Amino acid sequence: MTNTEAAQFFSDNLRLKTAPIAVRFLRAGETFPENCRRPSTHLGKRITICQAVTMARVYSWEIGLDKEDLVCVPAMITFGFTRASRPMDTLAKLFCDVGFAEKADGASKETAGMFSLEKENQRGILMGPLQKAEYEPDTVCMYGNPAQIMRLVQAWTFHSGSRVDGHFGGKVECTEYLLAPFKTGMPRIAIPGMGDRIFSMTQDEEMVFALPGGAMENLVIGLRNAGRKIGARYPITFYQNFQPEFPKPYKVVADELELF
Repeated sequence: MTNTEAAQFFSDNLRLKTAPIAVRFLRAGETFPENCRRPSTHLGKRITICQAVTMARVYSWEIGLDKEDLVCVPAMITFGFTRASRPMDTLAKLFCDVGFAEKADGASKETAGMFSLEKENQRGILMGPLQKAEYEPDTVCMYGNPAQIMRLVQAWTFHSGSRVDGHFGGKVECTEYLLAPFKTGMPRIAIPGMGDRIFSMTQDEEMVFALPGGAMENLVIGLRNAGRKIGARYPITFYQNFQPEFPKPYKVVADELELF
């Protein structure tokens, strides 16, 4: 299945409001495509990684990100765009400084459980709508409401027999929906954090389902088949095979009119 076919299938079956996106972490020798937009040159400004995600899923732009394109300090630390020798310790201190951690050891414990990219391997991030991606994505992300995400979880468990992990911190969640599937080879559910909501306009009801790019075909198979025997689908169908009960005044009038 091509990226275009997979993207169309997910969008049609889940009625997604925004496009599934494809993300690739550039390897040695890889460069940004000529037609991708670099915020520093095309927009004349630096942005956050989550803003690039919104541009990809809402505008259908292909975005290339390097150090000079970014302004989000926590993301730059975790995605390997700084010279920090111990990046997760640097992030832990930042959590304390801004009041996201009560104690230093607690902050260190949290950041030790987060995913990051090594700066020596950082050669840029490329992302865009899955439907247009002419590359093999490392991670595929889909934004949806809880019911849409539920269907994706059902699709995953249909094939794999394993439940989907969630790892929530409420901040720097781009590491969860971009890096975690790439690093672990497993899907992830993410609740977008503060930056997503402040800078990239992520809506209150939106969650993220992210998976390794190589797992898309299995997810398609699962979405086609999970719960099919009982009519599971999105939008969720309401059960209507029941007789409603009305308040007493309605029953009094019904008796007077001998309706039943």
